[in-house]
Amino acid sequence: MKKLTLIILMLSGIGLNAQTLNDYFKSAADNNPGLQAKYKDFEIALQKVAQVNTLPDPTLSFGYLLKPMNGQRAELSLMQMFPWFGTLKAQGDVATSMAEAKYQAFIDARNQLYYQVAASYYPLYELNLLKKVEQDNAEILDSYKNIANVKFRNATGSMVDVLRVDIMLKDSRTNLQILKNKERALTATFNKFQNRKEQDRVVIVDSLWIDSLPADYRKDSLLNKHPLLDELNAKSESSVYSELAARNQGLPKIGLGVEYMIMDPNSAMSMSDNSKGVFMPMASVTIPIFRNKYKAAVKEAQLMQESYSLQKEDLVNYLTSSYEMAWFEIGQQRELIMLYDQQVIDAEQTLRLLFTAYGNSGKDFEEVLRMQQELLKYKKMKASAMASYHIAVAKLEYITSKSR
Repeated sequence: MKKLTLIILMLSGIGLNAQTLNDYFKSAADNNPGLQAKYKDFEIALQKVAQVNTLPDPTLSFGYLLKPMNGQRAELSLMQMFPWFGTLKAQGDVATSMAEAKYQAFIDARNQLYYQVAASYYPLYELNLLKKVEQDNAEILDSYKNIANVKFRNATGSMVDVLRVDIMLKDSRTNLQILKNKERALTATFNKFQNRKEQDRVVIVDSLWIDSLPADYRKDSLLNKHPLLDELNAKSESSVYSELAARNQGLPKIGLGVEYMIMDPNSAMSMSDNSKGVFMPMASVTIPIFRNKYKAAVKEAQLMQESYSLQKEDLVNYLTSSYEMAWFEIGQQRELIMLYDQQVIDAEQTLRLLFTAYGNSGKDFEEVLRMQQELLKYKKMKASAMASYHIAVAKLEYITSKSR
């Protein structure tokens, strides 16, 4: 019986749900400002690469002597400083790794957005189904009220039966109005992720199905491909390059340049040399005497590596436990759906028997109403379980970083 129900549920909505929901995923990815901001963070990080692996600007200086000295009137010098070998490459690797981390953060934000879209889509499905169930219930109760009135007028029924069904009918209509009011809030929440107007219409499928998921559903990608782990790996790699760059910063920097001395053409030296200027190559070396700042930078990079390692360990624990909880929730809701499906069938059969007996004897109308409410309860619980099942599947897809 359970296998048959699964097949029916799968055939009833196959293709429709995926197509509609995937359209909303694409819309959210294209229009959500939060996700666009994450991508801008990645683009900003890419611009850092060109900034840090380039030589510093050369220094051009000019001096003019108000009173010539030794025939020299002015001097012009150009100096270029060169960091220690490998420093620029290390700094570039730091920026590149951080850009990769930003990209992985963007991918995780996209996957999280998909989950948020799904988690706000399925409550709308549940609400639509609850509205239909409540509307059907109100129509059935209205027909019961007419039958009870007829039996009361024919002296085969009691006025109490009319009052009982009238009370339940008012409850049903109130519940239906509450659901309609709730729809506005759920629609606004859903449209927020699409960056649309709050009350824009949302197309919801009429039926859902139960996915056949293996016991190790995408678990192989849990610890190998999750963007949050890739982000931490990239940050850890960046901190390794930061340590190398910090060590190189503590090594001497070499400067190469040239100085041009402009001679006074009226001076005896200039006349004797028959020259107006003299070139002189130059070289300089910075001596990093004050070591504390370099040692602190190296230590900072090492501590960052330890921090990222601990963060990764904590994230692995979180992902593993979240995976198990999501899988448990999926199994639990699947079993509840099967249970409520069978209970709906049994309640409908019992209700038919009770109503037939009431039609013949005019008695036990209270039992008819009680069973009608039981049937209503099981239908509502089934709708809620179906929504919870799909939300749990969406959570599992986020945890295992399933791309769409």
